[in-house]
Amino acid sequence: MSVGGSYDCITKTPLGDQKGVLTVIPGEGDSFTGNITGDLGSMDIRDGRISGNSLSWQMKMTMPMPMDLDCTATVEGDVITGKVKAGMFGTMDLNGTRRA
Repeated sequence: MSVGGSYDCITKTPLGDQKGVLTVIPGEGDSFTGNITGDLGSMDIRDGRISGNSLSWQMKMTMPMPMDLDCTATVEGDVITGKVKAGMFGTMDLNGTRRA
């Protein structure tokens, strides 16, 4: 099964659970694009890479403060689990399920 698709996700942040929709669009070779859209706006995926069922990417957060995010995740069937490294805030869990 492709890792491509949209996932309803929750990221456990110091500000509480942040809900969002992560969209993964596979590209050429091992690359992918997409974004995550939620209560704090939308962030585009940068440098997205696919290795089997594993994903890695970066995002630039602007709200509530500017910060670079380093993300990794694994897709198993319709479930995505991962980590978001957010500078001085440490690493946060990301969990979600594929939208039908």
